[in-house]
Amino acid sequence: MSESGSKTFEQYQLPFGYPLALEGASAGGSPFKFASKLVGCVPGEYLLVTLPKAAKASSIRSGQKLLVKIMAGNGILAFASQVEQIITHPKALIFLSYPARLSFKEIRGATRIELQLPVSASVTQGLQTATADGLYSDISVLGARVALTAPIAEVGDVITLNSQIELVKFSGTLSLEAVVRARVERSTQEMASGHPAVYGVEFLEMEEKQRLMLYAFVYSIMAGSGT
Repeated sequence: MSESGSKTFEQYQLPFGYPLALEGASAGGSPFKFASKLVGCVPGEYLLVTLPKAAKASSIRSGQKLLVKIMAGNGILAFASQVEQIITHPKALIFLSYPARLSFKEIRGATRIELQLPVSASVTQGLQTATADGLYSDISVLGARVALTAPIAEVGDVITLNSQIELVKFSGTLSLEAVVRARVERSTQEMASGHPAVYGVEFLEMEEKQRLMLYAFVYSIMAGSGT
């Protein structure tokens, strides 16, 4: 990751309730990743975040060092922090030390990640809707390669793609609309798996929640593969 220049945490202007991930190790040394949300910030002093519901009493404790990761813009903002205090009333919250140094990893739009993620696709033409199951065989934050069990689309069609994904202690439906840019030649693996139709698609504008989910998903694969 590159250093985030002289930019401070509050200059990212993240809204209250913004999702983030807390990474660390329990008292027994077991690594963990928990989903949390930003509650507030006192510049130069501390951050206030929610105590993850999935966190056990021994997982997060006062004085513990954590790595905090947040989707910001076109990449991942990360910084080291320490648990200053945990309160349980009126709501379970964590006071984190204010980040002294920020790192930022840009997710390049052209970076495509190979994977095998089940997807359901649909194309609507007038009153008719054609559907097919298939796989994402690669994906980026801008587009993907999609292999389907039936040729339901033509170049220029808008296709709706739905997949179930899992992130940090979170699972949900990634629902994206895309334009079919090309009908591409099948790979040996795609031919063997019974997917006769393979498309190159470009994602259209999406809601903020879906955009963040897509970026977080792509980043999690990059981090796992060492890309």
